Amino acid sequence: MLTSEKGPQSKEEYLVYVGTYAKPEEDSIYLYKLNVSTGALTRLGSTKAGANPSYLTLDSRREHLYAVNETTDFQGKASGAVSAFAIDQKSGRLAFLNQQSALGSAPCYISLDKMNRYALVASYLGGNVGMLPIEPNGELAPIADTQQHTGSGPHKNQNAPHAHCILPDPANRFVFAVDLGTDKVYGYQLDAKEDALEPMAMPAFTAAPGAGPRHLTFHPGGQLAYLINELNSTITALRYDEGAGTFQEIQTLTTLPPDFKGINSCADIHVSPNGEFLYGSNRGHDSLVVYAIDIPSGRLTLVQHVPTQGQKPRNFTIDPTGQLVLVANQATNNIVTFRVDRETGKLTPTGKSVQVPAPVCLQVVEDFTRRSA
Repeated sequence: MLTSEKGPQSKEEYLVYVGTYAKPEEDSIYLYKLNVSTGALTRLGSTKAGANPSYLTLDSRREHLYAVNETTDFQGKASGAVSAFAIDQKSGRLAFLNQQSALGSAPCYISLDKMNRYALVASYLGGNVGMLPIEPNGELAPIADTQQHTGSGPHKNQNAPHAHCILPDPANRFVFAVDLGTDKVYGYQLDAKEDALEPMAMPAFTAAPGAGPRHLTFHPGGQLAYLINELNSTITALRYDEGAGTFQEIQTLTTLPPDFKGINSCADIHVSPNGEFLYGSNRGHDSLVVYAIDIPSGRLTLVQHVPTQGQKPRNFTIDPTGQLVLVANQATNNIVTFRVDRETGKLTPTGKSVQVPAPVCLQVVEDFTRRSA
């Protein structure tokens, strides 16, 4: 159970759920309250959520939270797991519901379809993706369909398929899976009648050889998307054809300054809520790169590289108001907040941070507990 520590409340506050790398017996999902005005994070509690809940997602009603357990053994088989939790509406604390096999080793990403009917899971070492139906009470049913990727790439980290991201498109018609090992974005039609992912004949997009695409995000307008490539430290701007479920490259830019000569790998990517700016994380350079988005062309212009005040920024997020960016620095066990300049997109540290063991996923949601106060 999540232990509660009373914190202040105001209309400028949000809740932050933090996924971590942790052992099964340790607290592994943390809950904080975020003050948008100051950038301060106040711990409310934590819960034992199994080993390595490295990626989290919440349903649209904020009633249930789902997490992958990024492990390589589940019930004696080469697989990780997916866990479901009920969220107490008065406190935000989590209550375990159930757990299912991911049918893939080291699941690292989870999202829900737009109707909250399915949990979509990508397994990195398994090189596959799957969909788990969600029961009316929020529990997960066993995986209804799984799709195995095949192939490899020229980089040493591409000896096999490595599914790293899966999410629905804005219309909830297609599901896209980003595979770092094969340099491809695979498209699937979401078949709710058959509880199935129907593979498209051709990949939705093929990145440059050795790019290692990791995460995909859609622009709020729906016709643009952005892909961050882990292995060659680039971001690709894409035009999305919502009828065909395919992407066309607009532009590819480096995420690094020209004078950086060290080792780097990219991680996370997000568009600002107003659709004007794009952010990506660099591990090695340990920075966020900031771009301005030209609408409607979708082209990017570099704005800034800002140090994340920690090492290995695996994940970051933007609060729903677009005023703050929160960065999870995995290697230095800290979460740091930055103020967003609404005119330029530039980031400035707020001076606020908290220590959290190996934080690797941040989910910011409205403070629904105030409705129950």
